[in-house]
Amino acid sequence: MTITFGHTELPDEQQQALRNARRIQWLWMVILAATVAAMAAVMGNSQAMKTAWIEDMLSFLPPLAFLIGARVARKAPNERFPFGYHRAVGVGHLVSGVALAGVGLLLIADGGSGLLMGERPPIGAVNIFGTPVWLGWLMIIVALASCIAPVILGRIKRRLAEQLHDKVLRADADMNRADWLTGVATAAGVAGIGLGFWWADAVAALVVSVSITKDGWENIRDAISDLTDARATTVDNSAPHPIIAQINARVLQEPQVVAVQTRARDEGHVLHAEVFMQLNQATVDIAWLEDLRRSCAELDWRIQDLVLTVTQEQHGEADPALKERQE
Repeated sequence: MTITFGHTELPDEQQQALRNARRIQWLWMVILAATVAAMAAVMGNSQAMKTAWIEDMLSFLPPLAFLIGARVARKAPNERFPFGYHRAVGVGHLVSGVALAGVGLLLIADGGSGLLMGERPPIGAVNIFGTPVWLGWLMIIVALASCIAPVILGRIKRRLAEQLHDKVLRADADMNRADWLTGVATAAGVAGIGLGFWWADAVAALVVSVSITKDGWENIRDAISDLTDARATTVDNSAPHPIIAQINARVLQEPQVVAVQTRARDEGHVLHAEVFMQLNQATVDIAWLEDLRRSCAELDWRIQDLVLTVTQEQHGEADPALKERQE
């Protein structure tokens, strides 16, 4: 069986954006690997540093989900997957969200128990070129240094996510933007120990743990929404996708169309749209219908498949059932 509908090719601009996004994610993972190694070398007995180290380990999940999902989404539709593999992006989104939320909850329990039990983590000294240095200074330097790359790369990822309509990349950008909180909170917790506030380390760990759990929950919520065919939204999930209104406006330009409703669902980088039309005539010109379908599909590169369904007007009024299909 040959599948002739659906596409996996992106326009030139989006192909370049995808290549850039891949490079950024590989660069980010290299920086993450260095950060994780530095954290492990200096974390000592600090609960906040341990939690920040675990968060950095978890930060590998979103870029990996993006890279794997983007690769799988390029596979052409086939008999078993006639809609293609675009939802691999959403699956990766969900997997990374579940992992983040699960580990975040465990870390909250771990940090909370340490605070309730009044654990006082000792921070000793290390010899650097024969000079004893408080290990806390190294912890603070590494924690603050870990904030720099996420802030810069997060801004780049956000722009690329808009170009690609990629919610995994957008979620990763949001996590990067919030990573400064982890670095600052961790540094503050270690400094608090140095100032004699034993509880500062545990509180900082809890702040970071809550941040991890929040990121995970938001990823789970958005991924489930897309995978269960919620109305297509903008890449930041703040509003219905504007292509829905654009399709309606284009169809209503046709004089024989008296009513139209469009529903669209997110399938990763692309959208699937179904358009329900009422006409003021009993017959339909197939050539006109195909031209209209093609012109609607050309409104935006994100439209992978577009289906037109015609309903004849009855008694000069719009079919109420059509309105029920509105997103």
